Amino acid sequence: MGMWELVVVLIVGLIVLGPERLPVAIRTVARWIKTVKSVANSVKAEVSEELRVHELHNNLKKAEQQGMQDLAPELKQSVQELQDAAESVRHSYKSTENNKTKTNQSSS
Repeated sequence: MGMWELVVVLIVGLIVLGPERLPVAIRTVARWIKTVKSVANSVKAEVSEELRVHELHNNLKKAEQQGMQDLAPELKQSVQELQDAAESVRHSYKSTENNKTKTNQSSS
């Protein structure tokens, strides 16, 4: 929005809402814009992460088909990242299960 457009919007807002309600309306609109931007950034980050995971998954499939010995260096790195992520999830799951088992044994 240009400078003159903003001035026109403020004048119309002042006429329609009055001097008491205009600041409240501006704050409300600013909060809505902030919320929308936050949601958009969150969705953008999730889509980006999903694309990365999809790419790693495809690289892992390629690795399984070609065999690990003739992989390109960047493909080896992607496979290693995926294996590390899988191991991290397994470790987290095992520690959660162990905590549940300990909690159940101590409450019995």
